Amino acid sequence: MSDTQEATRECLGMNLDGNKEPVSLVESGVRSESEHLQVTIGATVPTGFEQTAAGEVREKLKSACRISKDRGKIYFDIAVESLAQVHCLRSVDNLFVVVQEFKDYQFKDTKEEVLRDFEELAGKLPWSDPLKVWQINTTFKKKKAKRRKANQSAGKEKADCGQGDKADEKDGKKKHASSTSDSHILDYYENPAIKEEISTLVGDVLSSCKDETGQSLREETEPQVQKFRVTCNRAGEKHCFTSNEAARDFGGAIQEYFKWKADMTNFDVEVLLNIHDNEVIVAIALTEESLHRRNITHFGPTTLRSTLAYGMLRLCEPKPTDVIVDPMCGTGAIPIEGATEWSHCYHIAGDNNPLAVNRAANNISSLLTKSQIKDGKTSWGLPIDAVQWDICNLPLRTASVDIIVTDMPFGKRMGSKKRNWNLYPACLREMSRVCRPGTGRAVLLTQDKKCFTKALSGMGHVWRKVHVVWVNIGGLHAAVYLLKRTAQAFVHPSDQDEGRDPPWTTPTHQVSL
Repeated sequence: MSDTQEATRECLGMNLDGNKEPVSLVESGVRSESEHLQVTIGATVPTGFEQTAAGEVREKLKSACRISKDRGKIYFDIAVESLAQVHCLRSVDNLFVVVQEFKDYQFKDTKEEVLRDFEELAGKLPWSDPLKVWQINTTFKKKKAKRRKANQSAGKEKADCGQGDKADEKDGKKKHASSTSDSHILDYYENPAIKEEISTLVGDVLSSCKDETGQSLREETEPQVQKFRVTCNRAGEKHCFTSNEAARDFGGAIQEYFKWKADMTNFDVEVLLNIHDNEVIVAIALTEESLHRRNITHFGPTTLRSTLAYGMLRLCEPKPTDVIVDPMCGTGAIPIEGATEWSHCYHIAGDNNPLAVNRAANNISSLLTKSQIKDGKTSWGLPIDAVQWDICNLPLRTASVDIIVTDMPFGKRMGSKKRNWNLYPACLREMSRVCRPGTGRAVLLTQDKKCFTKALSGMGHVWRKVHVVWVNIGGLHAAVYLLKRTAQAFVHPSDQDEGRDPPWTTPTHQVSL
């Protein structure tokens, strides 16, 4: 048996609740080396992209994945050793470990009876394994942050050469260390070279449980009295109780059972009570904030979530050497996510707004800096460029682009719906020019579905609609259109009668690919 496996067993056999008897992982005899603690992980994902997220889980974790009836959630089983890899998924927003799932929960007829059942449920749930996973997850994050902070401090001392510290620099270093440590774990799949380091880090966390009394681990991850809160997410019209009532009574029972202290803001443990019609799931949150906050440092008014950008890119199935263009990139969320996950492709971020191009360039620079810190050496760069251009007259050769992925203006915060009636047809026409006939594809996000449908109806000879994904963006009901470029060659309307080559074949400000 390896040291890591042995440490895992000892750590997982520890007791998180001082008021209960320790629960041994091994009940009788010694389990075989192939047996590990299995838990069910739940994840929230952008609505509409559940299938995309499930595909990533199957591909990267080799785990079966189930899509919940409640939109925007997926569930999959993992061994605890795969916890670090779960945090590296690109399509998930928040993670939680499932305590127990009731697929057909029988609610009583009156509110009082239902709430009484919730109170009794708290003491009957199998809390042990999920709390162990929560503890490992918390310790793992703290160990990672401490190690990164120590490395940053050592580097700072070396750079100072004995000089006194400046308060401003110290604060800046702390912030930088924190952001760097977060990106280090989230970029697991970007650079296989750090796989061994992360595995070692997990091993260190688990090995810290070997202390005979367990005091070291308890001091780090478990205060004398845990602070907690219960968050209830409820969907359905046949419930005779409110979310607040369920959270209040269920939380009160948890407080009585564990002797924890309720705190709605400064909490250590967040217990989730997810109710969708007759489906009830009790879980413990593993993330404090959404994992989509990973690549963007300079935000704009309509910055797209990285998880949504990943889902859009995955829809078009990029192949090695593909040229992928975002002609209305904003702050560059889509091409930056593309350059991070599909580094074998070439990505171009373009926009007509100089401020947006500047933000995209700054985000690219930040990503490059993060990559250099992670690798510990000067990087050769990233397969991405930022350009200022006119979407209706792109400085790209005809049929030179394989994939177009972009977030089109909704006409809400940017542009106007009236202007979209002229902009959308012009955009689709120019996109059809630069996109390769027969093999090219486009993934376009818009909330102005009426305008887009009308524009697309007039471009049936060059674009074929393959699939539509309905998504919710900030409360707006939007759509992601997957289009396929037909085999018909592009001919500009003004050149059809004149019989001459379109002027776009030799643009003045051309980017050679």
